[in-house]
Amino acid sequence: MPDTAFRPFPRLRVGDRVAAVAPAGPFERPKFEAGLAVIAARYDVRYEPGIFSGERYLAGDDLRRRAELAAALSDPQIKAVFCARGGYGALRLLAGLEPLNPGHKPLVGFSDITALHAWLQRTGRISIHGPVLTQLALLDSRAHERLFALLEHAEPAATLHGSETYVAGVAEGPLLGGTLAVLSRLLGTGFLPPLEGAILLLEDVGERPYRLDRMWTHLALAGVFRQVRGIVLGSFTGCEERDAPYSSADVLRDLAAETGLPCAAGFPIGHGARNEPVPLGVRVRLDATAQTLTFLEGAAA
Repeated sequence: MPDTAFRPFPRLRVGDRVAAVAPAGPFERPKFEAGLAVIAARYDVRYEPGIFSGERYLAGDDLRRRAELAAALSDPQIKAVFCARGGYGALRLLAGLEPLNPGHKPLVGFSDITALHAWLQRTGRISIHGPVLTQLALLDSRAHERLFALLEHAEPAATLHGSETYVAGVAEGPLLGGTLAVLSRLLGTGFLPPLEGAILLLEDVGERPYRLDRMWTHLALAGVFRQVRGIVLGSFTGCEERDAPYSSADVLRDLAAETGLPCAAGFPIGHGARNEPVPLGVRVRLDATAQTLTFLEGAAA
């Protein structure tokens, strides 16, 4: 990549038509409808009846989920696409999405949706690592306002603050990444975006420390930390080993130190009580010493 420029998406306006899709796991309808109400108060939301499908741990079979996503991304009347839930399943869609030329519009989601973000970043698109619809109503109004500002205004997002410096230093580059477990599964597939010069965002949920170590080491062995310039760590929720004399933070701190890259932790991004939306693909400045993530350009134009 070195320093590839990602194209901003056209700004949304109140009343624009948007789509809700379920490209991964099934979801609880009340939580979905609560999140839907948040965006429906601002946009004209459309979704297909099949969104409520369920097949084992998926929101319907691959054909249904891929067709729904492809239609939303390709329809010029749809100005943004909001994912209902993460879970699992987006990886299964990637090969079938290769021929698609997605419209230039934001996709909003996180967790398993990391796979779709990576695919979009390979095509030079900016997307939004942010709350899925089943999470949206559980977050406070600050997260809602930040999300709408990202979608509707050309100004850079407000600076985010972490809580701890793992490796001091400053680095700049496009922000890429997402959930560690999903991102590590893309190694060797051709769907991982080029990471040279990037600031790498990582977060996760429910992964015990040794599993975090294994996935991080996988990235290291694949040369990822020789390519990126800095590391932003979001929330690692439910990642503790019961009765262990060490924490997931202890493990991550040591792993970060081994890279020698500027790294700050504790940013309110991911599966925690706060999940501040951030644009992937925009240039950022990570000041790990000051524990700040500053956005240098807007996601929309």
